[in-house]
Amino acid sequence: MKLFVTGGAGFIGSNYVRHVLATSDDEVTVYDALTYAGNLSSLADVADDPRYRFVQGDICDRAAVATAMAGHDTVVHFAAESHVDRSIVDPDTFVRTNSLGTNVMCAVARHLEVDRFLHISTDEVYGSIEEGSSVESDPLDPRSPYSASKAGSDLIALSYVQTYDLPVLVTRSSNNFGPYQFPEKVIPLFVTNLLDGHKVPLYGDGLNIRDWIYVEDNCAGVDLVLRRGEIGEVYNIGGGNEITNRALTEKVLSMCGAGDEMIEYVADRLGHDRRYSVDCGKARALGWAPARSLDEALAATVEWYRGHRAWWEPLKGQ
Repeated sequence: MKLFVTGGAGFIGSNYVRHVLATSDDEVTVYDALTYAGNLSSLADVADDPRYRFVQGDICDRAAVATAMAGHDTVVHFAAESHVDRSIVDPDTFVRTNSLGTNVMCAVARHLEVDRFLHISTDEVYGSIEEGSSVESDPLDPRSPYSASKAGSDLIALSYVQTYDLPVLVTRSSNNFGPYQFPEKVIPLFVTNLLDGHKVPLYGDGLNIRDWIYVEDNCAGVDLVLRRGEIGEVYNIGGGNEITNRALTEKVLSMCGAGDEMIEYVADRLGHDRRYSVDCGKARALGWAPARSLDEALAATVEWYRGHRAWWEPLKGQ
């Protein structure tokens, strides 16, 4: 296949590109605007691969997308604004990129008659759930500008299946972590703070619950859905690692050789959902399952940041 991967210079996207090049004979074009979270250094190790090429561009620029996408048979659409805190401050950017950008992507893909279009989404579109786990058919209940813009993008992409027969699939992943994650997200933020001897800011009472998945496991699930999933279907991909933010913080502290005195409790985020949980039965039925435990993957992540200071130091504070 010839894959057109938007947002491929970002965190999950760059890990996915690396996964595809390592596990297939596919050709990959990365299309990325290189905003603050897009970083070509995240793809430095594959830059000389003859099956990889990079095009800089905005997913909202229809003409540029059409030119870059031409000649590809498959689209994997990672590109998105993804940080909830930033969405609270600047919701317009999130609506533009995530909703309008997805519409542009779908419209161009329809015109070019691609074989498959995989839209990457998030478990946050379901909203907070007190008990049980969200299944793909549950109503969407987003509560932040970020999750609302992603819910909108999901519905836009899926509408193209019904209206235009665009071969769309959707994955909704739980919280990813691992190498090359921009250090504004909780795990790389906390790890890099501790490596520099700074405290970690923990929201509210620290009892919000998230399900964490190692990025390499998510990428394997995403790729399997792309190749074996059913057109028009949504697939949840979660790690099965539900844990409170406080307990996660304690794990990171321990792995970095620090104690509770390095926690700084801060005012809670506006509209902070209490718990996310997704049922991944559909993805598992395709033959996917996470390969690493939370502790194993978290330890590997801490060591990656410890050994790649030159990658993350220039990004701190952006």
